[in-house]
Amino acid sequence: MASSAAARRPAPTQPGSKPDAKDDLKTLPLAEVEKRLASSPDGLSQAEAQKRLTQYGPNEIEEKKTNEILKFLSYFWGPIPWMIEAAVVLSAVDRHWPDFGIILLLLVANAVVGFWEEHQAGNAIAALKAKLAIKARVKRDGKWITPAARELVPGDVIRVRLGDIVPADARLLEGDAIEVDQSALTGESLPATRKPGEAIFSGSIVRQGEIGAMVYATGGKTYFGKTAELVQEAHTTSHFQRAVLKIGNYLIILAVALVAVIITVAILRGDPILTTLQFALVLTVAAIPVAMPTVLSVTMAVGARLLAKKEAIVTRLSAIEELAGVDILCSDKTGTLTQNKLTLGDPFSVNDIPSDQVILNAALASRADDKDTIDLAVLGGLKSDQALIGYQVLHFQPFDPVHKRTEATVKGTDGKEFKVAKGAPQVILELSGNAEAVKSAVDEAVNDFAARGFRSLGVARAEADGKWEFLGVLPLFDPPRDDAKATIATARQMGVSVKMVTGDALAIAKETAKKLGMGINILDASGFGDSKRHETAALAESIEKADGFAQVFPEHKFHIVDVLQQGDHIVGMTGDGVNDAPALKKADCGVAVSGATDAARAAAAIVLMTSGLSVIIDAIKESRKIFQRMNSYAIYRIAETLRVLLFMTLSILVFNFYPLTAVMIVMLALLNDGAILSIAYDNVKYKDQPESWNMRVVLGVSTMLGVVGVVAAFGLFYLGERVFHLDRAHIQTLMYLKLSVAGHLTIFLTRTRGPFWSIRPARILWIAVLGTQILATLIAVYGVFMTPLGWGWALFVWGYALTWFLVNDRVKLLAYRILDPVKAAAKRDAKTSHDPVPRAAA
Repeated sequence: MASSAAARRPAPTQPGSKPDAKDDLKTLPLAEVEKRLASSPDGLSQAEAQKRLTQYGPNEIEEKKTNEILKFLSYFWGPIPWMIEAAVVLSAVDRHWPDFGIILLLLVANAVVGFWEEHQAGNAIAALKAKLAIKARVKRDGKWITPAARELVPGDVIRVRLGDIVPADARLLEGDAIEVDQSALTGESLPATRKPGEAIFSGSIVRQGEIGAMVYATGGKTYFGKTAELVQEAHTTSHFQRAVLKIGNYLIILAVALVAVIITVAILRGDPILTTLQFALVLTVAAIPVAMPTVLSVTMAVGARLLAKKEAIVTRLSAIEELAGVDILCSDKTGTLTQNKLTLGDPFSVNDIPSDQVILNAALASRADDKDTIDLAVLGGLKSDQALIGYQVLHFQPFDPVHKRTEATVKGTDGKEFKVAKGAPQVILELSGNAEAVKSAVDEAVNDFAARGFRSLGVARAEADGKWEFLGVLPLFDPPRDDAKATIATARQMGVSVKMVTGDALAIAKETAKKLGMGINILDASGFGDSKRHETAALAESIEKADGFAQVFPEHKFHIVDVLQQGDHIVGMTGDGVNDAPALKKADCGVAVSGATDAARAAAAIVLMTSGLSVIIDAIKESRKIFQRMNSYAIYRIAETLRVLLFMTLSILVFNFYPLTAVMIVMLALLNDGAILSIAYDNVKYKDQPESWNMRVVLGVSTMLGVVGVVAAFGLFYLGERVFHLDRAHIQTLMYLKLSVAGHLTIFLTRTRGPFWSIRPARILWIAVLGTQILATLIAVYGVFMTPLGWGWALFVWGYALTWFLVNDRVKLLAYRILDPVKAAAKRDAKTSHDPVPRAAA
């Protein structure tokens, strides 16, 4: 256990003191610790805390920052950079200095763009993480405040409660024992009980109870030397990334195979080996999707920034990708579908006990400091602010998921002690001695309240003899959010089934579902198994078809997600409590809702900073747009690679002619990769159904576009050589300009499933493409590193490329009709989007 481990390790001490056993702040008597820290249970003053912050430094672990120069140099290390570097060396050996200069430029440009974009994405993620900084409840100048946990100093008095991540090493003050989960630190599977006077360690999670504590070590001086990270970017490969990597591998294998054929034929023909090898290397580099990882990371970072503006913080970039495929969203009721603004109705009381007495006893079992919505609603139901004057709360036991009630020991105005409790009616009934006499009347009242959409809260009191007496039931109403009904309707139109998940009674869940237009097929989760139990096919099917689940415990959430995932669904799950963490981790995309505990936020992939479901739907829309951009890029990249590779290979094999020089190929790759990054900001329309990679369509459409591109290229080659009788040097420039212009026009084909004009491209995309093609045209016209072509031939190439562009658009529509006949392409792009104004992030 942790306590035994604690005894074996030296603890942090104050600077300047020797690490002697008597100086161990974990084990010294609490009074001695207070003396050494010059503090008391009343905490520090703000001025003293500021002074100590300067002395001890912030309460955080300094991350080892990568040297920026070494980071930049890493872009010159790896299989693709090695191939480019080999081409640079071969150019120098062969004394092809123009080739040497341009290939070297490609190498440096690729490193600069990759480094800069990753740096920008890193800054975006750091900014998002800063928004999720853990807050701590600290007593300063006698008042409770909530500064960032990094501002804690030794001697501070903090308060920890259910769901908190302990922000620093501390000794527990007076109060009840708490349960802490130290599994992330010690590997212990069960929560450990910690009593007043004992130490709790930074990074552990409070599972039960609430208590004050005095901080004795912060930052790097904490016992485990490291605070548990709240937000970690998981280095897992998502479905989305795996598909993109498959495409990359396919292109690399194809490029290497065709280049091997070219080298073999060149050797058999007796061509100069050095020149052939250099050309083969350059051709391979041009075919390999060098920009693919950069395009992926830029697109994800842009999506994360857009979602951050909508108050949804992405803690794991791959979550954006998974969201695109979510087809079932299990949503919390309270605060997500409802306003979480409870109002108190007219109470039901037993044995003619006055209503105001039921409310008074419930109020004594509440605490305003915790800002709990139920407690605030009960306290708000008191007739007067003066109602609690004269009562002294001697002991308060906060709510926890095990006992499902709050309890307080109170000294009354007459000096006598009594106990009060409030909680779930069935829990309070079990506690009460008069349960049998009042049960039927209570059940009837609870059912009546539930039928009207009210949650019920049982109230009981125990006098000096210790026997609990059930007093009555308080009805609490939580109205649905104004936007919830419309949001659920939008989700349905998008192919996402929203299932309500609530701990409330079945009748309340049905009433709320009815008001939200969700359907009233609500299952009672109390009959479900745990995560280890395999459900029958019938129950698994009923879980799939249900509109929601009532009387849900946290372990049921995990089980519901598991059953739905086994049915091949991609599941999103919302949660806010410490016990929701396993289900949030289990879900394909866990979402911590506004006001969630630190533990829930740590487990989730997306954290909402504002309440409601509409933010999640916005996130799903954004993720589907990102998917569309990546799909467009994949088809474009495959088509272009096929076009260049097949045209070059067939020209060399059939005509024994190199239609492009090595420099031309490098310039093609440089201009294309530079402009294609702008696709991350393109206007797209999201699909009204979950996204998934259809490799048959992706490969089929790109192959047809690639093959038609090769036909067009050979058509121009024929015109140049046989009709216009140009020399081979001019034909090379002609083919360079054609491949550059036609290649970049292809992105305007692949970005829509309907005709190319069906979605207006983002300004940044067409400006980037137009800019690079004007540059390519000027290079060809004035002959930079190639034979000058002149304006007449350049305009002829543009006309030829635009004519084939229109032909290719028809080929694309035909390809979709053949490969994906169910979804009519024109229908989807012509249909009005639910987000009528496509927004570019630029």
